[in-house]
Amino acid sequence: MGEHTVTSFDDDLEHIQRLINDMGDLAGTMVSGAIRALLVSDVALAQRVVSDDAIMDARQRELDDRAITLIAKRQPMAQDLRAVVGGIRMAGDLERIGDLAKNIAKRVSAVGQSPAPRGLAHGIEGMSEMVLGQVQGVIKHYIGRDGDALRDLRAADEKIDVKYTSVFRELLTYMMEDPRNITSCTHLLFCAKNLERIGDHVTNIAENAYYVVTGEQLPAARPKFDETAQAVLAE
Repeated sequence: MGEHTVTSFDDDLEHIQRLINDMGDLAGTMVSGAIRALLVSDVALAQRVVSDDAIMDARQRELDDRAITLIAKRQPMAQDLRAVVGGIRMAGDLERIGDLAKNIAKRVSAVGQSPAPRGLAHGIEGMSEMVLGQVQGVIKHYIGRDGDALRDLRAADEKIDVKYTSVFRELLTYMMEDPRNITSCTHLLFCAKNLERIGDHVTNIAENAYYVVTGEQLPAARPKFDETAQAVLAE
């Protein structure tokens, strides 16, 4: 982004970018904390994740206020307008990622009340590592203005969809093999779906970030490989 004659204009744009970066860091912390709390039944950690959602909401409101004020005062055009509007959109997706992480954290107590064998959550752990890598990577590539990396990251959502289908099948199998697993596996299924949705929000961020960085839109269609409906019918 080029410098402007009015220095405060650059400061306003940089502040929006810092808020996006902060929200991205917080989103990664919340997702990581929620999954760790789920895997080890750490209720205190889960509560911290739930509390962090209020911070995420406050940062989104601050970004929206900053962006609206900047548009009214500066009337940005071209690349600057893309950066401001893109920032609003990315902040919305980051806030939703925070909500989904909070939803996972809220299930920690319920899962903990029905102890499940460690193996039940193995697939969730692998899926969470993929999703967390996406969450951390998308903001890194946006700040680094790396359009190619953003395009590749968006395409990688397909792998998360495939992993979700695998986890869904696995948990369904555990439930059918032993009815005592039904309660725990049901909560884990909801957590897996939340992770899959986080992946979708990351792809939205990647698309908006790519547009801000390059001025070009990625193709609207992207592959979706959630085969859980077929998995249910096949059982």
